[in-house]
Amino acid sequence: MQRRDHPLPSRSLGTVRTLTSFHYGPPGGAKVYVQASLHADELPGMLVAHHLRERLAELEARDALRGEVVVVPVANPIGLSQWLLRSPIGRFELASGENFNRHYPALRDAVWARIEPSLGPDAQANAALVRAALRESVAQLTVESELEAQRRTLLALACDAEVVLDLHCDAEAVLHLYAGTPLWPQTEPLARHLGAQATLLATESGDQPFDEACSQIWWELAEKAGPARPIPLGCLSVTVELRGMADVGHAQARQDAQALVDFLTHRGLVAGEAPPLPPLPYPATPLAGSMPVTAPVSGVLAWHRAPGDWVREGELIVDVIDPISGQVTPLASATDGLLYARENLRFVTAGTRLAKVAGQEARRTGKLLGA
Repeated sequence: MQRRDHPLPSRSLGTVRTLTSFHYGPPGGAKVYVQASLHADELPGMLVAHHLRERLAELEARDALRGEVVVVPVANPIGLSQWLLRSPIGRFELASGENFNRHYPALRDAVWARIEPSLGPDAQANAALVRAALRESVAQLTVESELEAQRRTLLALACDAEVVLDLHCDAEAVLHLYAGTPLWPQTEPLARHLGAQATLLATESGDQPFDEACSQIWWELAEKAGPARPIPLGCLSVTVELRGMADVGHAQARQDAQALVDFLTHRGLVAGEAPPLPPLPYPATPLAGSMPVTAPVSGVLAWHRAPGDWVREGELIVDVIDPISGQVTPLASATDGLLYARENLRFVTAGTRLAKVAGQEARRTGKLLGA
């Protein structure tokens, strides 16, 4: 194992932050990238990364890793340092107001300019060209802030990997995944091993989150190149939502880490026989079919349904109660589907997104992710 420290440029005199990556297995071939807590107050991924590193050390000692596995257990030192009145603020950078998991650079045009003259009929040779061009394009990105430097550093570590796993969590939730629609055949074994109760698919969710910055470019380049110059879907990039913010414990984290090892074994990146694929708890659904339940008024929440429940369109999900007027505002699901996530606060203001239901029918357009 190698530890590498990546200093970020200081925003203020007397301060400096560092990203740390841990590298297991032989470099130069297949590569896997795993990062945790890009939203810094989403902690389950940090503990899963801790147990994953223990397993990777064991596998490396047995010479069982068939490629390099890079783990960044703390992907957002900027956000991790942001506290206000004893509360962590890890989703948005306080200096800019930007979401830490948005606005990653779109590199399609830069990569295309580098690879187009050399593309040929060999898909794997073309994939190698893409990876080299991605490394060069990321290295040449200019940065003007600590946040941009953090984005560039993370993307540099991940851009040439064939598997990218971005470990997050929701407020209160069952385990679920976000992935590109063309990647579902590759994502399904991961969903089975993790026991994902929902997988939300989109070709573009809006504002360029980290997973799409890594994977979307591959199907965009393939479309530009055409069938005579085939480019494979060379990066399986998935956002893994590890249940809710309070779901931080050794037993569950060990199980999740082992599920990731089982998935890498299934892909041939870890030596040995992969366990049989478990059943798929819930089919993949379009992200555009994820229907939010939003509070039209402020008040106290009283839940009728919990994450993991199957609900029908029109079924009561939650009451919003005004304790001054006594008014009770009942809110129902807008679709048949799985209630996979809900708010962990119990008092909300008007406009708060309270819950998400994974429906089969794509109904929404525009930006599909929350703020």
